[in-house]
Amino acid sequence: MKTNKQRMQARLRRDRPMTTISMRIPEDVIEDLKEVAPKLGFSGYQPLIRAYVGQGLRKDLARLERVELAGLEESMRRHGVREETIAAILEDSAAGLA
Repeated sequence: MKTNKQRMQARLRRDRPMTTISMRIPEDVIEDLKEVAPKLGFSGYQPLIRAYVGQGLRKDLARLERVELAGLEESMRRHGVREETIAAILEDSAAGLA
């Protein structure tokens, strides 16, 4: 899994490769997206959908990372790793140094 720092660096690139997908979305939802997009400063409904997907994805990735770190922290305790060491490792991880 990529680190947060790697993800952020990749997302800041304007020349990121794109791929085309096809999804079925109810017509009324598309109409609502088309209405809301310009009011939120988007050029169209597709960039708004990408923003919504990106927001949800970042939220879930952060939540999963917290779960993974909690599991790692508990495992280190079970293996007798000192609290100071655990704290240092978690601090390094939060700073993107892990």
